Amino acid sequence: MNQVKPEIQTFQFSELRDDQYVLINDTVMGGQSNSRFQVNDNHVLYSGNISLENNGGFASVRMLWPFSKEQTKHRSLIKLTVKGDGLLYQFRLRTDNGFDGAAYVHTFETLKDKEQTVYLSVDDFVPQFRGRVLTGMPALKLSDVQQMGILIADKQQGEFSIALFDLSIN
Repeated sequence: MNQVKPEIQTFQFSELRDDQYVLINDTVMGGQSNSRFQVNDNHVLYSGNISLENNGGFASVRMLWPFSKEQTKHRSLIKLTVKGDGLLYQFRLRTDNGFDGAAYVHTFETLKDKEQTVYLSVDDFVPQFRGRVLTGMPALKLSDVQQMGILIADKQQGEFSIALFDLSIN
């Protein structure tokens, strides 16, 4: 008997509205990094400057998860289309709507000035809190996700820029 494969769900980052994302930089702890988030016709551009002054060193944007529980049921692969700057970024998922707390983290490297597709398996996300790996956390299920985000850190001082085109789940 043939099983029907569920339709791939895709979200275009350019569909984000101003009330669906928030910038959170190291300035919340006295740092001096800054970032910008610009919605364009077919992508969003997340850019800024990472400063290590005052024990800083990170910039992030948090967005609402665009998929429903039903759309994400039995899904385990995220496909992210980006154009980066050769730096390392974290794709972060949160299972609550809180400001602080655990995030499930998957680090990926971008290619400088080249569009690429990044595949992120749910099994490869690591639960973290403020850079520390957490133990005893439940396994990540996409049906529990409420927020997603991009974070740049790891002492990568200087300008950064990443374009986000689309996000698919399969």
